[in-house]
Amino acid sequence: MKAAVLHETGGVPRYEDFPDPVAGDGEVVIDVTAVAVENVDKMVAAGTHFASQQFMPELPAVPCFDGVGTLPDGTLVGFGHPRPPYGALAEKTVVAKDHVIPMPAGVDPAVSVVLGTAITGLCVKTAAGFVPGETVLIQGATGVAGRLAVKVARLLGAGRIVATGRDDEALRSLGADAVINTAVPDDALVAAFAEAKADVVLDFLWGRPTDLLLRALAPKALTHAKPTRLVQVGESAGPTVTLAADSVRTSGVEIYGAAKGLDATTMPEAFEQVVRWTVDGSLTFDLERVPLRDIETAWQRDDLRGKRLVVLP
Repeated sequence: MKAAVLHETGGVPRYEDFPDPVAGDGEVVIDVTAVAVENVDKMVAAGTHFASQQFMPELPAVPCFDGVGTLPDGTLVGFGHPRPPYGALAEKTVVAKDHVIPMPAGVDPAVSVVLGTAITGLCVKTAAGFVPGETVLIQGATGVAGRLAVKVARLLGAGRIVATGRDDEALRSLGADAVINTAVPDDALVAAFAEAKADVVLDFLWGRPTDLLLRALAPKALTHAKPTRLVQVGESAGPTVTLAADSVRTSGVEIYGAAKGLDATTMPEAFEQVVRWTVDGSLTFDLERVPLRDIETAWQRDDLRGKRLVVLP
């Protein structure tokens, strides 16, 4: 079969022949239909993600650990955790039978493969208890997940949406009620965060912007004000922040992980909600579709500007 094959940690996968997978006990071979290439996939391939060794214990190997494809009977399914060295970026892969789920009818497979990204936007509700009418701040709104989070917040009934990022043109295109450019001096950014008065923050950045956001959320007086609930999702601006004691001592801020509130019941509910929005046209996705044979060039692209790269074997 043809596959995107990675030969060295931190390298670029190449389009070449790779042995066909053979299903073992409790496994099934998937004919791959579509794969979304995300930042986490590149981190795993670069050896910088904590799960790099889990997903790619030895090389050569095929990158990416989930996608959409068909079973031998033709059923379209989503799949995850292929058995190494068989990742998703290939014509075929092999996974445990309990690592597949049926995909919704009426949704383009290339769109189906990115539905999970939209679920991240629902973290404002599942992790932070968002209620309609509240102000939501999307920290890092110009990326793929951030753009979808703006749309999801609107669909959930946010009273006001504030989007942050470094690209003024991209920020203006999001349809948010207000925008904050994070590429400004520290004091100006702190003031902008304080003025936003967010009830819930969905944070894809961490690092410096969130450091300054936390500074803005530190209480200026001993009050019983409603705290800002911050959901930590990503770390594209850095892996650490400085958390001052006075930011949390009087509940100026409450911090949750994105997985909080997601379980065997709420995850399917979140997925079904995203599917309903997708089928009725309320939620749309910006994709850049490329054939598997172009993976070497596509893997290195940095011009997607909020589009999700979807590879079609």
